Amino acid sequence: MRRLYIFPSLCGCCAILFLAAACASAGDGRKDGSSMTVSNGKQVTLEYTLKLDDQSVVDTTVGGEPIKVTQGNHEVVPGLEKALEGMAVGEKKNVTVPPAEAYGSIDPKAFQEVDKKMVPTGAQKIGTQLEGTTTDGRKVYPRISEVKNDTIVLDFNHPLAGKTLYFDVKILDVAQATTK
Repeated sequence: MRRLYIFPSLCGCCAILFLAAACASAGDGRKDGSSMTVSNGKQVTLEYTLKLDDQSVVDTTVGGEPIKVTQGNHEVVPGLEKALEGMAVGEKKNVTVPPAEAYGSIDPKAFQEVDKKMVPTGAQKIGTQLEGTTTDGRKVYPRISEVKNDTIVLDFNHPLAGKTLYFDVKILDVAQATTK
């Protein structure tokens, strides 16, 4: 990844959202042995595959380490969190999440034009992901969306903004969330 310093006038509308999820550890034991369903405050271990409209796989945990999230803590996109509600261990579901319930629509204000000299020559290609730091210390990861004669257009939208997400999920475990 290339480093790019973002000047204050370029960072006002830039927000990066990330799908946050902790890696799962071994299964949790149950005190009463009963099967629980996904509900607010429960710790959910699941595997998933995330695809786009063209069926390309963006991410998957199948065959790898599942994720563990606490339902209701907004650790996954809202549309997926809603779809998990009420699911039981072993249950599988195909979930379609529209942009409004995922990373939102593409924000035209999140495009910023900068002088070409601010970007290393070797990185001046459409689609290149850059890494930068705002004056207040936040990391930002714009992508180059257009290369012009004297300027470059940076896209600060989340890479999945404006896209419908297709999740194939399977609930592996539901347990009481532990407090730390």
